[in-house]
Amino acid sequence: MTAPDPTGKPAAAGPGRRRTSEEPLAPSPRTRAWWFPLAALPTVLLTTVAGLALTGAVAPPELFDPGPLVRWGLPLVSALTWVGSTLTVGAFTLCVLVLPRPGAGRGDGEPSGGGAWRLLAPVGAVGAVVWALAQLAQLLLTHAAVLGTPIGGPGYGAQLTQFVTEIDMGRYLASATLLVAVLPVLAVATTSYASLAWGLVLALVSLYPIAQTGHAAGAVNHDLAVSSWWLHLGGVTVWVGGLVALCLVASRLGAGLPGVVERYSRLALWAFLLTTGAGAANAWLRLTTPLDLLTHPYGQLLLVKVVLTLTLGLAGWVHRTRTIPHIRAHADAAGTQAGRAFWRLAGVEVLVMGAVVGIAVALGSSAPPDPLEPVTNAGALYVLTGYPEPPAPTVATYLTQWRPEPLTAVAALTGVLVYLRWARRLRRRGDHWPAARTASWVAGMALFFWVTNGGPATYGSVLFSGHMVQHMLLVMVVPIFLVLAAPVTLALRALAARRDGSRGAREWLLTVVHSRLARFFSHPVVAGANFAGSLVVFYYSPLFEYALTSHVGHLLMVAHFTAAGYLFANALIGVDPGPARPSYPLRLVLLFATMAFHAFFGISLISQTTVLAAGYFGELDLSWGSDLLADQEIGGAITWGLGEIPTLALAVAVALAWAKEDDRAARRSDRKAGRDDDAELRAYNDMLAARAGRPAPDTGREHPARRSGPHT
Repeated sequence: MTAPDPTGKPAAAGPGRRRTSEEPLAPSPRTRAWWFPLAALPTVLLTTVAGLALTGAVAPPELFDPGPLVRWGLPLVSALTWVGSTLTVGAFTLCVLVLPRPGAGRGDGEPSGGGAWRLLAPVGAVGAVVWALAQLAQLLLTHAAVLGTPIGGPGYGAQLTQFVTEIDMGRYLASATLLVAVLPVLAVATTSYASLAWGLVLALVSLYPIAQTGHAAGAVNHDLAVSSWWLHLGGVTVWVGGLVALCLVASRLGAGLPGVVERYSRLALWAFLLTTGAGAANAWLRLTTPLDLLTHPYGQLLLVKVVLTLTLGLAGWVHRTRTIPHIRAHADAAGTQAGRAFWRLAGVEVLVMGAVVGIAVALGSSAPPDPLEPVTNAGALYVLTGYPEPPAPTVATYLTQWRPEPLTAVAALTGVLVYLRWARRLRRRGDHWPAARTASWVAGMALFFWVTNGGPATYGSVLFSGHMVQHMLLVMVVPIFLVLAAPVTLALRALAARRDGSRGAREWLLTVVHSRLARFFSHPVVAGANFAGSLVVFYYSPLFEYALTSHVGHLLMVAHFTAAGYLFANALIGVDPGPARPSYPLRLVLLFATMAFHAFFGISLISQTTVLAAGYFGELDLSWGSDLLADQEIGGAITWGLGEIPTLALAVAVALAWAKEDDRAARRSDRKAGRDDDAELRAYNDMLAARAGRPAPDTGREHPARRSGPHT
């Protein structure tokens, strides 16, 4: 038996003693754990300064120099916002998706890793405070840089107010500052998974206004630039912040380290793919030619970032193929080799990530080769939509015109890949999953991709009829394919349950499905009311014009009506767990009542004598001409007519499900009658005979006891 250390700490593990689950994997790992993340901070600052020196971004401008404090302070404060946001998102991500919360284990006592969760929650709060203060400083310094004057002076307050209320960049930065200011309060009050999950969502949402201030946000391909940059920011903060948070708590994980590293590795792979894909799209917008990577200072700095990012991707692959199996193999030993294997690669990764973040800050403060300035003398259509005028609409142009939207494109592609992966997982373990459901999901995702990136998206921004084509396909057609694919059922069968008290994709899916909010909106009556009523609220209110003029409004419209259609179709023909579905006759009544309201809405559009969103459509001035009121009547006819086919399909699906249910009920009744000699029918006949006052009829069957002969 190993003698205890006089200080009260456990003795070092050796041949005669098995290491407990909460002991560190290597000698003095906490020193190493804090050293690498802390060393990453000066790495960020040094690479930022070096990058700014290379591109000359902090050189005094020829006119309106705000002073060195603003010129140098703005990029350095931007670096701090990166550090704060990365630390916040990383800590929240590990707590929400990777680590078990104290007291959440299924057995007695605290699960392995509970101490890590207890540490990371306040770390996320500290990161949120740093982020909020740095975001406020960035707002003030950006205002000074735009005006070309130092902070303060006569009339400074009025100028700042005008900046945050009337200038787009000021409004975006002010929105980000207000959103981030809520995070420290939410993080400090964190006591559960749910509060941290909402904190993670709010942190990722707070990055969107920041994406609006990027180089390409105000120029050509605005939507593509903003969406791709937000995806890039989200991927970086999850990937980099997750590794930093993991380094901070690795020493507290004990025997749980292999599992935690493996979970983070899977998450980091998705974040890496998102980061590189979205980053490539943004770089494509900012470079004039590929030669800019070699000849322009911005391109040279970008090339260094690309090389370092690919190096980090290679390090992640080494983690998945070598480090994780090595850690798992030595988890029950003394742990020194396993700890060294982890720190040898993870520590260097954190430092390289710090350099990448610093380079990203320098790139954000430097002028790209393509200035990406708005087109001069652009028409009203270009100013309002950010895109040139499409050709006159035909069937061919609806199929050939494209307007990329990275968020919906990534959602569709990810949805297909994940679904196919789950179905493949079932087949590999011998379980059956219908090919028809897989085909239905792929078709629904492909249609969703086309509707949000193809012709309907192109013409939906310039014609009311085009908008109604997009809307009706999203709310009426796409959801039917998705519901028939039963994605929730597939996920629950394919995803493994966690046993250590942490929450993975399966646990969060069950939490959402069984939440009060989901139960309320998935209730058949509520789903029907939302499906039909939101049409009137949306189109006969300023929300319609907001969705036409705002990228955020457009994305919210797509999300809402796709979800509304899915919930309604799921209440009628779905097989996934969730709503308490009514009987089949009531489903048909609900369907036809809702569709009648839908048809009434289409007729109201046809009968309308004023143009909806006239201030928007009236300014487009399309060269191929369009009678706005006539086009609106076409949109109403599309609403009425295009809804008939999906309605008929839903009615047929409900009728078929009703018939199948009757067949199953008949077969169950026959099997039950065979088991109990039709006791239910004989009891019914006996009751009728008793009411009539005559002997019970002979059913022609012998009782089982009489068939066996006399008792002996």
